[in-house]
Amino acid sequence: MSDFALGHDGISGRFCAVTSVCETRMLQQTMQLVLPIFIIIGLGYACASFKLLKDGVGPALGSFCITILVPTLIFRTLSAADLGDVSPWPLWAAYYSALFAVYMTAAILVRWAFKREARAAVVAGLTSGFGNTGLIGIPLITSIFGTQGLVPLSLLIALHLPFVTILSVTLMSRAVVIDGYEEARPIREVLVSVARSLLTNPIIIGILAGIAVNLSGLPLPGVVNTVLASLANAATPAALFAVGMGLVDYGIRGTLKIAGVLSVLKIILLPLLVFLFTTQLVSLPPLWVAVATIAAACPTGINAYLLAVQFGTGHAMSSNAITITTFSAIFTVSGWLAFLQWMGY
Repeated sequence: MSDFALGHDGISGRFCAVTSVCETRMLQQTMQLVLPIFIIIGLGYACASFKLLKDGVGPALGSFCITILVPTLIFRTLSAADLGDVSPWPLWAAYYSALFAVYMTAAILVRWAFKREARAAVVAGLTSGFGNTGLIGIPLITSIFGTQGLVPLSLLIALHLPFVTILSVTLMSRAVVIDGYEEARPIREVLVSVARSLLTNPIIIGILAGIAVNLSGLPLPGVVNTVLASLANAATPAALFAVGMGLVDYGIRGTLKIAGVLSVLKIILLPLLVFLFTTQLVSLPPLWVAVATIAAACPTGINAYLLAVQFGTGHAMSSNAITITTFSAIFTVSGWLAFLQWMGY
């Protein structure tokens, strides 16, 4: 009996050792995929910190990426992609249900637990819900999953900005009245203004144009495709470099307590809920589940800080969260990727 127990323990020990080695190798492989991305971000941060480039280069580069390079990459990918017959509605339902839950959790915590004004609660919701899927998500997904990963990501981005923007603007239109900051505006006027802004957004235009060309079945002329390929290839390094340069403008300021909570909600709770919702509530291809989870794990986007500046509150919580989630993303994204591989995705 004791000999059997010793033999069993030996087998168990060897099994655990093998499992540990496999998990270590898996984490190393994911780090090798993710590390180059954040090295480029670090180079951008270093250049801005040491003033190697003139002031204004970072914002200009970021604007160039958002206006030209990223929409071109999305357009070129979608125009030639095999869109298949998978409906985007289950993906949207699962992802944005999770996002809404995290958004409202953050808003309620900041409003009632941290005793902040209603406007700050909306900024908190945006901080925990809105990810940098454009400048970081696209290079990240492309590096990990290849261009085929851009199809589900583009579908997420197509609704990401409209969903979060409409939600935030609608809640803020009420919050400014509660705080006595502004007088109430008709909700129809607010939504019309948002719709006009979205319809002129370059990324939205790139998505719609790419799908339209794809459905038409018309190939892009050779010269046009060559030009688009050159611009698309520049999107990843330029976008990551711009993110790094932009981090210098945010930094860490004031208390970290609220920002720490919002950061946990953004890069831990949101991807967890997205994974659970996309696997348990709906049926999606494994690639789509993985892309949605990694997209949810992306750091907070700058829109949260822009909203804070516009309405005069929540500057520190949003800028701190942007910095914390971006610098910690190399570890959290690697962890989520290892988790997905371990789960068979």
